[in-house]
Amino acid sequence: MKVKKFLAANMQEAMQQIKNDLGKDAVILSSKHVYKGGILGFFAQKKVEVIAGHDPDPVFRTMPAPKKERAQEILSETSLLSEMREVKSLVKSLREQEEADNLPQELKELERFLAEKEVQGRADILSELRELEGERSLKDLVLKASEIMAEKLAAFPFNGISHEKKYILAAGPTGVGKTTTLAKLAAESMLKEKKKIAFITTDTYRIAAIDQIRTYAGILNAPLKVCYTPEDVKEAKESFAEMDAVFIDTAGRNYRNKEFVQELKDLLGANDDTETFLVLSAASKYSDMQEIYLNFSAMNPEKLIFTKIDETAAKGSLYDFVQFAGLGVSYISNGQNVPDDIMPASAKMMAEEIMR
Repeated sequence: MKVKKFLAANMQEAMQQIKNDLGKDAVILSSKHVYKGGILGFFAQKKVEVIAGHDPDPVFRTMPAPKKERAQEILSETSLLSEMREVKSLVKSLREQEEADNLPQELKELERFLAEKEVQGRADILSELRELEGERSLKDLVLKASEIMAEKLAAFPFNGISHEKKYILAAGPTGVGKTTTLAKLAAESMLKEKKKIAFITTDTYRIAAIDQIRTYAGILNAPLKVCYTPEDVKEAKESFAEMDAVFIDTAGRNYRNKEFVQELKDLLGANDDTETFLVLSAASKYSDMQEIYLNFSAMNPEKLIFTKIDETAAKGSLYDFVQFAGLGVSYISNGQNVPDDIMPASAKMMAEEIMR
């Protein structure tokens, strides 16, 4: 990685220097205020010092090897966990196979259909359908299974932005389309609900991310504050006191790592005045969604948004995850167009989308 120190009058000027020198994919490693010049400590000018880096080939970066003893421990632990997962998976597969063998033929076809959709909780659905009398076609069973799914999903609240809280926070792992989704929600609030809006971004990890949210803010003619510290966040909130809704974008990080979640929590502070949405890709694996949610629960997410619904045919993980997390879904996103390509979610629509 190429690392370089930049000195500028303000952060905006430093960002421009970094972009010109290292490119838009550069990452901010650290920043601080320093005082330069002056005489005997007087008349020194306040500057911002930023250390940034750029890795032209991040895919092939290597981590330092652990010590031999620790390496053996890691290998042993990994092997044990792998064996436990294999045994658990085998037992589950045998149990499911046994249950499937005892199903009527038409339900066996539905079981295969649900398995293709990667619905983990299909046994409960099949159990309810098994109690129905008379033969049914696969099409009829799919429709009935969709109704059962909708009934189970309806136990959770499906609603959008309540506007009971001033700050709307979108958070989630990298690559799920958080910034675009936030822009869609902001545009809807401004254009349809006539709200006075503003943006705060704490996504200072990548230069390109700031450019993206700045572009959206410019299109919507909404003010934007870029925040690097908790003090910046506090000042930004104070400056937007007259706004009806303030949309907060966050860095796309690997939230399977608890440290990143804690960093975000420390940066934003208490979230009593914030409506928090956890944004996840519909194409994600169910196990990854679970791990992300468990780590992210420290931020008290209230609602879910699923993006990239158009990028996968196997959407069963959405059904399973809603029940696992106990949270309703506010929106489903199916494209990049702002303010379009986002739909308010409902239990019925979710079930139909999964079973499509």
